[in-house]
Amino acid sequence: MTKKLKIGIIGCGGIAQGKHLPSLSKLTKTVELVAFCDIEIEKAESAAKQYGIADAKVYEDYKELLKDTSIDVIHVLTPNISHAEISIASMEAGKHVLCEKPMAKTAAEAAEMVEVAKRTGKKLTIGYNNRYKSESQHLHKITSRGDLGEIYFAKAHAVRRRAVPTWGVFLDEEKQGGGPLIDIGTHALDLTLWMMNNYKPKAVMGSVHHKLGKKENAANAWGPWDPEKFTVEDSAFGFITMENGATITLEASWALNTLDVDEAKCSLSGTEGGADMKGGLRINGEDLGKLYTTNVELGASGVAFYDGRSESDADLEARLWIECILNDTEPTVKPEEAFVVTQILEAIYESAKTGKAVYFD
Repeated sequence: MTKKLKIGIIGCGGIAQGKHLPSLSKLTKTVELVAFCDIEIEKAESAAKQYGIADAKVYEDYKELLKDTSIDVIHVLTPNISHAEISIASMEAGKHVLCEKPMAKTAAEAAEMVEVAKRTGKKLTIGYNNRYKSESQHLHKITSRGDLGEIYFAKAHAVRRRAVPTWGVFLDEEKQGGGPLIDIGTHALDLTLWMMNNYKPKAVMGSVHHKLGKKENAANAWGPWDPEKFTVEDSAFGFITMENGATITLEASWALNTLDVDEAKCSLSGTEGGADMKGGLRINGEDLGKLYTTNVELGASGVAFYDGRSESDADLEARLWIECILNDTEPTVKPEEAFVVTQILEAIYESAKTGKAVYFD
């Protein structure tokens, strides 16, 4: 019989309730949700009651939770400012860690997370859930097989016309480290680097804008925001060159006057073909002197009928993470990869401040 991993949840807000807990609770043969922590104790109590084992423990202080030596795995689902602190403490306490994206508020913190994972031998992964979408999984198989040849130009798309998150701490630069770039741009960049299998940036130019966030009573999917509290950028753009000469453009916005909207998607151009995720997955190329475009039919999102049932993106992420611990294999999202994403995001912010390119060693 497979050992059941005991899991502790630190941060019981929206991302825990909407993504992690529903999926983990389905893995009844391999996990037990034994501990829940939130600085708002009522959220931890509610999560424990709905998803925890009968005698699940509830905490207000994550340090108290980490003293429980029976816990195998921690999910860090807190605001960005505490990702590194809690993840590092959890690994030091002997736990494997899944930390929500972005990896950390700064590249220095992310680097320390990688170092601690190596030193302690604990598994660390970051919650880049868009890798588990059916089109992402299929496109990665295509690029890994070399069908597109050398991918030398790519676009990372994370643009909303008007969908500024007005709850939680999303608009708080101190707690989040930034706005749409670090929130949704991070997903698009992670996907793009993963598809290219290229993690060696050379230089970054960036621009950041605080334009629409200043508007009063603005139209928005989640109601108008408070301009006084909107301390992060509302859009950011990056131009990234890699050591091998490849070029990536990154666009990230919560609010932009455009109809060209795409989120957590990428477009790829290689020597043998191209691909994009606009309105589904499309592959383009040439054959026998003719150009072609193929629309890939993927059906419903997720992996169909795993173990006799349909599996969502979040379910697949949770299952593969738990299996990598049980089987002692590498996680789908390696911490070294997530670190490079954080490095590039930080470089875009830095370049925007100085007006100069940021060069990597």
